[in-house]
Amino acid sequence: MIIDAHVHIYPEKIADKAVMGIENFYNMHIEYDGRVSTLLREGKKAGVDKFIVQSVATVWEQVKSINNFISESVSQNPELIGFGTMHPDFPDIPEEVDRIISLGLKGIKLHSDFQRFAIDDEKAFPIYEAAEGRLPILMHMGDTKSDLSAPERLVKVIERFPKLTVIGAHFAGWSMWERAERALAGTGIYTDCSSSLYAMSPERAAELIRKFGADKVMWGTDYPMWNYSDELERFNKLPLTEKERSMILGENALRLLTNGK
Repeated sequence: MIIDAHVHIYPEKIADKAVMGIENFYNMHIEYDGRVSTLLREGKKAGVDKFIVQSVATVWEQVKSINNFISESVSQNPELIGFGTMHPDFPDIPEEVDRIISLGLKGIKLHSDFQRFAIDDEKAFPIYEAAEGRLPILMHMGDTKSDLSAPERLVKVIERFPKLTVIGAHFAGWSMWERAERALAGTGIYTDCSSSLYAMSPERAAELIRKFGADKVMWGTDYPMWNYSDELERFNKLPLTEKERSMILGENALRLLTNGK
């Protein structure tokens, strides 16, 4: 089974605007339009079986509607596994985390650069407290424009919340992979290789996988960012064992979603 562990989806009426906003933010070309229909068509064509989908609330007022949208998308498409969203300014974080669980969503996505908070800011602690031991948190990590999601900040979070399951996206530090390796390799966090393989050699990617632990890395595309066939081709070029390959392509995500560890 192949699971794409890092997917962004948007409602039909705002998909074009959302994709354009991301394209402008990162000044990078985006391959797809962010719609669920496109995800399923292109992902299945490439051989992907399941997709972990999320979206980000850039202001707290969007939290409930996004969680409803993700829940509805999952209920309509059995190939989808949903992660909810949260925002540090949300008025009742514990109640909404309870609702995320009641909706059948399997985790929480945070993107502090879009949401404009540092991941080790105390105002985010209620999210970590509510999720600790209950839901994994997928965090965007790394940026060239700010240090809000810097790897060193995540070290402080996992020290303060040792029972929190964290997935540090993009090898735990997009655009700052060496810092992420120094700060976070060997700490036991999960990570994914989305939006990273394009920027490094296959040998370097395999090295990072083994530093973090092949049992802690998941394959993801960061849909709608990259072409599915290209991302699978990049991954298949990595000098990995077949066991490592199968863990990263699906087994690790299945284990995490089944028992949270």
